[in-house]
Amino acid sequence: MSVMTYKGYVARIEYDPDDRIFVGRLVGITDIVGFHGSTVDELEESFKKTVEGYLELSEKAGVKPQKPYSGNLMLRIPPEVHAHCAMMAEAHGKSINQWVTEVLRNAK
Repeated sequence: MSVMTYKGYVARIEYDPDDRIFVGRLVGITDIVGFHGSTVDELEESFKKTVEGYLELSEKAGVKPQKPYSGNLMLRIPPEVHAHCAMMAEAHGKSINQWVTEVLRNAK
């Protein structure tokens, strides 16, 4: 599986061996938005056109297009993990949000 990004939208890409095409679907939103292409160039072009079409259709319908994520993440973690995060953040001279963002950004 691979991913593509455009204008903040992320798509999951898979290969369909029966139809011999690449198939993509936007992830992180509840609307179902898909696209496909026979080559990488076709797939990239289809992805961009699909995102643009989704944004235009939403505007014409008078609704806000869904955004993949708000940037707010609520977690329930054990108190000892919370304490460890706070200590590590302080040790690195950062807020908990800054430290956790860095840790998650570097996660593989």
